[in-house]
This record gives sequence, C-alpha cells and structure tokens, in this order.
Amino acid sequence: MKDMWRVVGIIALGLVVLVIGVPLLLAAAGIAVGFIGLIIKLAVTVIKLAVVFAVGYLVLVAVRALMR
Repeated sequence: MKDMWRVVGIIALGLVVLVIGVPLLLAAAGIAVGFIGLIIKLAVTVIKLAVVFAVGYLVLVAVRALMR
C-alpha cells in the first residue's frame, strides 16, 4: 500500500511539473501561445494553494506534537 501511494505521488508530481513548468519555460523563452497567460495564472494559483496547505499542515503537526 505504501508503494502505491509513492507511485501516485510521483505521477502527481510529474503532472504538476508539466502543468506549471512547461508554460513558465515557454514564457521565459518568449514563445507566446494563445492561452499562456491563463495557464500561468492557474500555475500561480496552484502554487499559492499549495503554500496554504503546507502551512496548515505544519501548524497541525506542531499542535499534535505539543499535545503529546
């Protein structure tokens, strides 16, 4: 079961890299695609959401550690 979650995590990480990394690289290279602005805005939103979840998780872990 643990190996299955590891594989799912690797696949999810690969998808995130494709969705976020490729448009950012294209924009950095100056290649304009019709919907590149929308994809970059979506990538920034996903990054912000991930930071909020990470901070929330750290707070949860800290509270759990203090309760022990």
